[in-house]
Amino acid sequence: MKKLIALFATSAVASTSAMGAIALSGSASVSYDDNGSGASETKYDADLTIVGTAGSTSLTASYDMEGGVTAASHKLAPTAVDLTTSIGPVTVTADMFDEISAVATTTTGGQVLESVDTGITVSIDAPVGDATIGLDNSGNVSVSGTWSGVTIAHTIQDGSDKTSGSASIAGMDISVTNDAGSSTWSIGTTVSGVALTLDSDNDITAVFGLAGNTMTVSHNSAVAYAAAKVGQADGGGANGYGKHKVSAVKAYSTVAISRALTSGATLAATYSSLDDSLTLKASVAF
Repeated sequence: MKKLIALFATSAVASTSAMGAIALSGSASVSYDDNGSGASETKYDADLTIVGTAGSTSLTASYDMEGGVTAASHKLAPTAVDLTTSIGPVTVTADMFDEISAVATTTTGGQVLESVDTGITVSIDAPVGDATIGLDNSGNVSVSGTWSGVTIAHTIQDGSDKTSGSASIAGMDISVTNDAGSSTWSIGTTVSGVALTLDSDNDITAVFGLAGNTMTVSHNSAVAYAAAKVGQADGGGANGYGKHKVSAVKAYSTVAISRALTSGATLAATYSSLDDSLTLKASVAF
């Protein structure tokens, strides 16, 4: 009997030790949108993330849990699987999940032809200036680091280099990105307790209140029509994998009120002037 108790205790300790290297987190939400003059709509979302760690190696897997309308689709659907390990100053990251890049839309843009998103990136922390240099299996080279409070990242890729930088200067958070010659920027600051954000598209956001009880007022600038671009299956050429057309959208504003409840959930109400709609959303994160 004592041997049986000792064996059970050993098994319990082993199981606890193994589970100690696994972290679970997730979120869930349900929202009701009256869609203004259109038909009302209810949406559900539930996600789970599992992180397993052993020494300097970790596996992160994310799943979509709400499933679909058929019995066969009611199962965990992976959305990301990444393996990362470190060998001294060298870090190896493997993206093991091939996301669906193409989108079935002809009104809001998006990639037309499918691309392979899996790959491996090998990076090394350079001994000079806290820089990190990376190389992936597509031949893209990236350099990133922080110098004098300014964070800069540059990716060298075929025909479409990308550079981004961010810094906090005089109470303002500034970020600038140049992607294949097209530049975007955003500035964020806080004035009298109100968090303000302005970007290069002339979108403005103001957040009032304290954590757990906020009101967010946003102005979204008009979206101009953009014609479709014909791409190639291998992603080569000036248009890459192609782009659907973008439909014109008039400027509109939204007001969102969010309140953290004692139950642990968050309740939010959002009004949009685009279609005169009101959306109610209850969510929880764990």
